[in-house]
Amino acid sequence: MTEQNNTTHRLDRVELGKGGPLVGVQGLGCMGMSEHYGAVDEAAARETLEAALAAGVTLFDTADVYGQGKNEEFLAPFVTAHRDEITLATKFGIERNEDPTYRGIRNERAYIRRAVEGSLRRLGVDVIDLYYMHRRDPAVPLSESVGEMAELVAEGKVRRLGLSEVTGAELREAHAVHPISALQSEWSLFSRDVERSAVGAAAELGVAFVPYSPLGRGFLAGAFADAAAELSEGDFRLRQPRFSGDNAKANAALLAPIREVAAGRGATPAQIALAWVQQRAQVHGLTVIPIPGTRKPGRLRENTAAAGITLTAAELSLLEPIAAAVAGDRYPDMTFTSVVRES
Repeated sequence: MTEQNNTTHRLDRVELGKGGPLVGVQGLGCMGMSEHYGAVDEAAARETLEAALAAGVTLFDTADVYGQGKNEEFLAPFVTAHRDEITLATKFGIERNEDPTYRGIRNERAYIRRAVEGSLRRLGVDVIDLYYMHRRDPAVPLSESVGEMAELVAEGKVRRLGLSEVTGAELREAHAVHPISALQSEWSLFSRDVERSAVGAAAELGVAFVPYSPLGRGFLAGAFADAAAELSEGDFRLRQPRFSGDNAKANAALLAPIREVAAGRGATPAQIALAWVQQRAQVHGLTVIPIPGTRKPGRLRENTAAAGITLTAAELSLLEPIAAAVAGDRYPDMTFTSVVRES
């Protein structure tokens, strides 16, 4: 690793939405600490949580669907130990059952009520700092689902509201029912769909943007030309279009300019990808808090160091064409993303 990568960067703070609490300019996605990326070393994952807090990360992101509740339970001791130092975000809206391939979307009032009570119990808290609708069911009016979320705020169970994978029009509609503090959607050098309408709406409304998968599920940190050989059994990326076959080979070739910029700075490709997200948001006049996920303290320190990198106009120009050339969709089924409803 370079000297830069070995140095813990103490993060600056930004508002989590207009008038919201100050949080570190980079958060931590905790999903992989429970599932989807192969076997988990729990001790290393807990060490990573502490390393994140030491680096100035204060926004910790989970969801009731991660590990079917196990991720919230895993985080509970850390949350209890540091409750006044962190901003805790969780989500509802994706339903699973005994079929490991099943994903349902639930936004109705009664479901939201059950979901928040379950999350509060598993996390061991009295109030959730930021509560997201994880996915939108277009069959349920936003006035109903966001209206119920607003009731949770009024009752003191939730402090602030967020949405995930919604269009700009949906964000505006929801914000008119109750102020939305954060929009969490995929945004990276590989995925720029949100720039069509959601980014502009968030900037206009003063909503913080929380990019998930800012490293393209790890692809932007290194080439996955042969996912079957490079990823462990149980890693969900083995089923992702961008990691499969000819798509993976084509996408690996797209990393060349990222590597070029990284080499010129003594940085890593992951750091350049994270720095790009931060600066791209500034172009739009937007507060951005990316939440790269990791289970390793060393990778955590590498990620947070990216917040100290400012790319030049020439470097940004070199990186600009990448997204347009990416092969494969973000998910095998794009039904529940904002892309489908926007198109």
